[in-house]
Amino acid sequence: MNTTENFVSNFAELTARTAPDRAQLQTIPIIGRALRGEVTRELYLAFLTQAYHHVRHTVPLLMAVGARLPARQLWLQKELAHYVEEELGHDEWILSDLAAAGGNAAAVRDGEPSSDTDAMVAYAYDTVMRRNPVAFFGMVYVLEGTSVALALNAADAIQRTLGLPNKAFTYLRSHGSLDQQHIGDLAAIVDRFDRSTDLPAVVTCARVMFRLYGNVFRSLDPAGIAGELLLRGAA
Repeated sequence: MNTTENFVSNFAELTARTAPDRAQLQTIPIIGRALRGEVTRELYLAFLTQAYHHVRHTVPLLMAVGARLPARQLWLQKELAHYVEEELGHDEWILSDLAAAGGNAAAVRDGEPSSDTDAMVAYAYDTVMRRNPVAFFGMVYVLEGTSVALALNAADAIQRTLGLPNKAFTYLRSHGSLDQQHIGDLAAIVDRFDRSTDLPAVVTCARVMFRLYGNVFRSLDPAGIAGELLLRGAA
């Protein structure tokens, strides 16, 4: 366990070491378009569809982390129980938003994720089951940090453009607000991790997750993918 002197340094190091990866995610064209409200209803439904297919794994993943903690990490059980309580039902929020936005919630529930979403979820399970289980908090850092930075602003812009009701934005608005609180909780957890074993595992997971989560956004927008490839070819 780290001393109080290291309380800030672990989370600060995580933030610093993943800064380039976070910046790369934020350059993805579809994210900029969402913040400007330049999305179609179909694109918003596609986003909610993939969100459902990874959010529904959050509680099972948290429970798997708890089941695999070694004795030195058992202090995390209370924090994991709190996270599970907070995250229960968020997948149902997304299905409700889908229905309110004119989508087919039943088809999404019974459907399959994109290969990019599937890869992100698979990496999360592999991390928990085959590596250091607390490395999963790297994924938490990526998803919650991205939500705080983008969700509330994107929800307002998309709603203005599409004219959808408030009940079509429960997930984005609630997650944006909740994750502002969760970031403080996450920092307190990360700052208690062992600096030589746990922190590097969290950093590695976060860096990979920034790439994989970015791929989920890229897969929503084939035009954006084509534009990025053209830009790279011209460079």
